[in-house]
Amino acid sequence: MTVKLRTDRVSWRELDEEVVAVDVDSSTYLSTNGSGALLWFELAQGTTRDALVERLAQAYLIDAGRAGDDVDSFLAELRGQGLLDEE
Repeated sequence: MTVKLRTDRVSWRELDEEVVAVDVDSSTYLSTNGSGALLWFELAQGTTRDALVERLAQAYLIDAGRAGDDVDSFLAELRGQGLLDEE
């Protein structure tokens, strides 16, 4: 399954290795830390959960289990706000 940010629902900018975004429907501000920004950039292009886990594990030298838990939490938050397209 491919996941991608819904460009019709979110406007964002990178600031000092973090992401600051606005959910345009609810006018809610969102921000990420460095690891969230890494995932955000991948989601902006479209990716898979497994690719996100691998990318996070490699970038932060953590095991795949922990990376998977972090990715799942991040995706659940975005999914809950309706900011993901999933195919």
